[in-house]
Amino acid sequence: MKGGSFIPSRKIRIGITLGCPAGIGPEIVLKALTHAFPEDLEPVILGDKKLLSEVAERLSLPEPAKVISLSALSYCPGKPTRETASAMVCYIKEGARLCLKGELHALVTCPISKAALKMAGEPYPGHTEMLAALTGASQVAMAFYGKRLSIVLATIHVALKEVPSLLTVERILEVSSLAYDFLKRDLGLAEPRLALAALNPHASEGGLFGNEEEKILVPAVKEAQRRGVPLTGPYPADSLFYRAVKGEFDLVVSLYHDQGLIPFKLLHFEDGVNVTLGLPIIRTSVDHGTAYDIAGKGIASEKSLLAAIELAYRMAKNRLKGL
Repeated sequence: MKGGSFIPSRKIRIGITLGCPAGIGPEIVLKALTHAFPEDLEPVILGDKKLLSEVAERLSLPEPAKVISLSALSYCPGKPTRETASAMVCYIKEGARLCLKGELHALVTCPISKAALKMAGEPYPGHTEMLAALTGASQVAMAFYGKRLSIVLATIHVALKEVPSLLTVERILEVSSLAYDFLKRDLGLAEPRLALAALNPHASEGGLFGNEEEKILVPAVKEAQRRGVPLTGPYPADSLFYRAVKGEFDLVVSLYHDQGLIPFKLLHFEDGVNVTLGLPIIRTSVDHGTAYDIAGKGIASEKSLLAAIELAYRMAKNRLKGL
């Protein structure tokens, strides 16, 4: 592993960042920690011990056993400040550092906001870009894991009209290879099955509705197979996700944000997991935002965080087997 190897230990140490302290991160962390974990899983919270104590007292929840306290904040739930934004960034950076040193086996992140990143003076639009820079990763992809459907995105936060110009054979190969590695190494699937979604209706119907399939997608599939990546398609997107949910494929390579995330969130709105592929560390995350509007009210669900911890633990166990 880049930057160090995992420390010999009987415990799988999972770092959990608080995200934006003014959001729902502190309360979902405390709620998640009331659930039973495997005996060899040790959660380590990167955040603010004083803040967590205050939230735990207010919500009548137990305080976490292991906290790396990196700030001492005065804050108001739902109202991010420059101080909370700077603390949020500090948690992420320390988590990445400890993972690279091998002192943590994986990093699970609670939600942050683009506005808070900007407030803290960071140039990154989100976790993915920041962690890529912090770990020196040159090729990354945003994937989403659920027990019924998993996807990876070829393009992320761009206008729909820009998507066709961003699709290339190399980009499809890149995300497909990262997804294949995730399925095989991290999830332990012996023979992963990847499917590529088409861009146009009916996969362009022989060129009637566009030529991206013929010029980009079909060549990408052929080249992926030549390189040993079991990618098939492109398949019409209107039926592909149904086929994947029914068990025909393990993961769908989606070409743009809403193509993949509409079906994914329909099925996994509460328990979906965001996974960054291509990093030299394991990073999973909740699949929701900071929810400033309900922060501090004690009503936020911890389901996505629990799923992210479960997946990080599974990935770490599988990687340790391969050492």
